[in-house]
Amino acid sequence: MAAKPWLSVYPKEVPPTYPYPKTNLADFLIQSAANYPNHTALNFMGKEMKYSELLEGAYRFAHVIRKLGIRRGDRVAIMLPNCPQLVIAYYGTLLSGAVVVMTNPLYMPRELQHQLQDSGATVILTLDLLHKKVKDIVPSTPLRHVIITSVKDYLPFPKNLMYPLKVKKDGMSLEVDYQEGVISFLKLMHDSSSSPVHIDVDAENDLALLQYTGGTTGVSKGVMLTHHNVIVNTIQTSLWAYKSLPGKERYLAALPFFHVFGLTVLMNQAILLGGCLILVPRFDINQILTIIQKLKPTIFPGAPTMYIALLNNSNIQNYDLSSIKMCISGAAPLPHEIQQRFEEMSGGRLIEGYGLTEASPVTHANNVWEKRKSGSIGIPFPDTVAKIVDPATGEELSVGEIGELAIKGPQVMKGYWNAPEDTAKVLRDGWLLTGDMARMDKEGFFFIMDRMKDIIIASGYNVYPREIEEVLFEHPAIEEAAVMGVPDNYRGETVKAFVVLKEGANVAESELEEFCRQRLAAYKVPHQYEFRTSLPKTLAGKVLRRKLIEEEKK
Repeated sequence: MAAKPWLSVYPKEVPPTYPYPKTNLADFLIQSAANYPNHTALNFMGKEMKYSELLEGAYRFAHVIRKLGIRRGDRVAIMLPNCPQLVIAYYGTLLSGAVVVMTNPLYMPRELQHQLQDSGATVILTLDLLHKKVKDIVPSTPLRHVIITSVKDYLPFPKNLMYPLKVKKDGMSLEVDYQEGVISFLKLMHDSSSSPVHIDVDAENDLALLQYTGGTTGVSKGVMLTHHNVIVNTIQTSLWAYKSLPGKERYLAALPFFHVFGLTVLMNQAILLGGCLILVPRFDINQILTIIQKLKPTIFPGAPTMYIALLNNSNIQNYDLSSIKMCISGAAPLPHEIQQRFEEMSGGRLIEGYGLTEASPVTHANNVWEKRKSGSIGIPFPDTVAKIVDPATGEELSVGEIGELAIKGPQVMKGYWNAPEDTAKVLRDGWLLTGDMARMDKEGFFFIMDRMKDIIIASGYNVYPREIEEVLFEHPAIEEAAVMGVPDNYRGETVKAFVVLKEGANVAESELEEFCRQRLAAYKVPHQYEFRTSLPKTLAGKVLRRKLIEEEKK
């Protein structure tokens, strides 16, 4: 592909190509700690941590896991909400040359078990609140060490004293049975050395992350992202936000870091630029508004549902949003009305971007301060090329024609972990086949038209129908089930299940919901159920999900 029409609308401040360093991803932290040792790196519910303290914590954690036998290339799982311990462990793991496996704290045991078995992680860091969930599956995984921390460990006084009381009131337990293989994060860190640890890596080949994603089969796959992949994408996103000031920005970190979007556009980018990460462990709109009013964040990446919740809050007029200079929205389509209202209210810029886990994740974005197009995912990032191809032949299509979006760039993954056949299906001659149907206009702006896959995007999370269908099939009353996404004003899409019961069987919708809730993360549980006598199928017996979608639209 020779032509790059998007370069004609590139901001003059953004270079089309850049010399990315080939180092350990954790060097971002080392550099910022050297440049801004006394600047606040993290603000967690009012408790601040300086860059020098964060780097010391990362060194201590690197020594901790090396003492537990972790070496270059070994996998370390982190199962935490946004909190200081996550940031410390993430960079400590990278400094030790090991590979981070980010794990969603909302996962149910069956989901967690697959990820740990597949990755081969031997160490996991998690919360006391989640200890039982992890403990139950340890025997069926390679785990040898479970490191336990608590939200209260890094809370300021008196919140650290009030937290256990609130947890008890909510009917949850912080009790942990410390024994062989189950150890305290605080004790390990206290007993650890703070001397520098820096394992050299082959940046273009050594993995920094195994980031799990799903597919239409519902089988979660580990996306292999190298140090270079993630360094490149972090720098690309910072080049795009060229008005960001090193050492000055405050990032509202409401997107979870276990999601690759939050990991790159928030944690890695903030650390690269010596910014302050305002850590939000759980999205609560009233808390978000209070944070904006009090701490004046300047950058607020998010998912459309976050901006919708903010704008629809009845007290929004009582809050000053003017500190926010820019937001990049991802994970789901951004409604034009929401973009307009948010910009009017804040005076900042809200742009839509596009990415996927397999690309670290961002590949496209609208210009922040220059020309943009409503409904478009924007134009390719520096050093990134994209084209539209015929899904059947792979031939490049002309401007305006609809086909599959294909992407090439240094942020594209190495492949899927232990899955060469799946890798070969999506990586062709360096091109990543996204599975998304799109078109490109004459100026190089790309527009997503539809998904080839049946992925449901609910509140920014990818939900895979077959995974939910398999859970429904486990219910003794169900004969057939099909799952799809239906439009939802708040979540973008929500999950709907079409169910055929066995002859003579009877089951309430509430019972099915509880059945799913025990086996799936909350965002995957169907919000709607429709009981039917049959499902539309092909002659070969395959359920026609497209027919269900057509019926739903009538």
